[in-house]
Amino acid sequence: MSRPAIHLPYAHLLVAALGLLLAGCDIPGLGPDPRIAQREAEAQAIGAACRHAQRSLEDCYALNAKAPKAAVFAGWKDMDQYMRDNKIEGIPPQLSKSIPPANGEAGGNTEAPPAADAASKS
Repeated sequence: MSRPAIHLPYAHLLVAALGLLLAGCDIPGLGPDPRIAQREAEAQAIGAACRHAQRSLEDCYALNAKAPKAAVFAGWKDMDQYMRDNKIEGIPPQLSKSIPPANGEAGGNTEAPPAADAASKS
C-alpha cells in the first residue's frame, strides 16, 4: 500500500515551525562566556587610560602583564584617535609604579646624571 501524499506538506510545515521556535530561544551555555567579554573590555579601558596618562604602549604592557595585549592596544589606539579628534592633551601620571630593570640589576643608578652635576656646580 502506498501512503497518501497529503501528509508530506504538513511534515514540512512542522519542521519549519520547530525551526522557528528553536531559533528564537537562548540555550544556556551556547553563547560566548561573559567573563571573556568583561576581560576584553577591562583591557581596552586599561589601554585608553594609559594613552590618556601619556604612557607608552610598552610601559602599559609592563604595568598590566595579565591584560590581553591586543585589547590593550585597541583601547590605546581608540583613545589616541579620540584625543586627536577632540584636541585633548594627555595628563602626566601622578603616581607611577616602578618598573623593574630588564637586565636584572637590583636598585638602579642612584647617582645624579652628569648634566645635573654640571648645573649644580655653576
